[in-house]
Amino acid sequence: MIRKFWRGRGPQDTDPNHTTAPPAEPVLRVVPRIGGEAGPHPSRPAPEPPVGARGPDRGVEDHGVHDPGAEDPGGEGGDDFGSGRGVLSADVYAAHFGLRERPFSLVPDPEFLFWSQSHQRAKTVLEYGLITLAPITLITGEVGAGKTTLLHHMLHALGDEVTVGLVSNAQGERGELLRWVLLALRQPAEQGDTYVDLFRRFQDFLIAEYAAGRRVVLIFDEAQNLTRESLEELRMFTNVNSNKDELLQLVLVGQPELRDVIRRPDMLQFAQRISASFHLPALGAESIGPYIAHRLSVAGAPDGAAVFSDSAARMIYDATGGVPRLVNRLCDLALLYAFSADLQTVDAPLLREVLEDGVFFATTPVTRD
Repeated sequence: MIRKFWRGRGPQDTDPNHTTAPPAEPVLRVVPRIGGEAGPHPSRPAPEPPVGARGPDRGVEDHGVHDPGAEDPGGEGGDDFGSGRGVLSADVYAAHFGLRERPFSLVPDPEFLFWSQSHQRAKTVLEYGLITLAPITLITGEVGAGKTTLLHHMLHALGDEVTVGLVSNAQGERGELLRWVLLALRQPAEQGDTYVDLFRRFQDFLIAEYAAGRRVVLIFDEAQNLTRESLEELRMFTNVNSNKDELLQLVLVGQPELRDVIRRPDMLQFAQRISASFHLPALGAESIGPYIAHRLSVAGAPDGAAVFSDSAARMIYDATGGVPRLVNRLCDLALLYAFSADLQTVDAPLLREVLEDGVFFATTPVTRD
């Protein structure tokens, strides 16, 4: 029986009949999240499993209720917007553009992952850290750069010999972090247990997994929220490794300030344990058009490259700085505006309307033609 654990952010359902097929991964191990994963998108066909794939089938995250017939055909009785079309469906404009689903959802979805050069390198560093048994692997990036989506892709790629615990947004004093870890590994952590009790249970679990031919990987998402004391506690966790016996690996994923903390002089011992590290930047201007076309194609667009004009793509880069989450938000609004105007493409004048109406909020300056 494959053992796979991780602590997620919310309740999800399990679909044992779906397999995600990411490109070219190493043979490692598959690990669904505590409580299971959401089933496949109701309108997206399940991809074929890769040759030689190992582990159970997994689903992808659902984006909500899908009701293409919810629009008011007469344009009355619904929420009017622009041309008076009724906007009642969760997918809103999907049918208008021939899509199976919204292509620019903000929910991390490995199936939509766009392999820019930077994302390919980040993936390579993650794989390198796991394969070479690096004690600590560090991945950072700006808010919305795609770190969590990349992380979920990696989780889908892992093989039988790795047991994973995913801890998201852990906070607290000494001892609380260890409780987060045990819960992520589905081990008991009672309120009355002392730190010694908790650590002994953690160490016994690592030894048992090692004896069964498995190593444990602990992944901390949003790791910039960890205090210096918590990071030092993580360093102490890696002391269970001795000689060639690698029982535990750590993967830290967070925002750029995490690097600033680790570079402090008093964090030298922690920094020296980091064997693989990469900073994920925002997308470059030349990648915005292909990124938009990729997500549209995954969502079912007959010709993803034809929906947004080149001038619109340049404006999107200027308005978002290439941050994927902001690109998604602005493209989603642009498609809504095009739908309301009964247009099949998004050009610069339409995008300018979106920006000037103030419906798009961004932390980067907006550049207009």
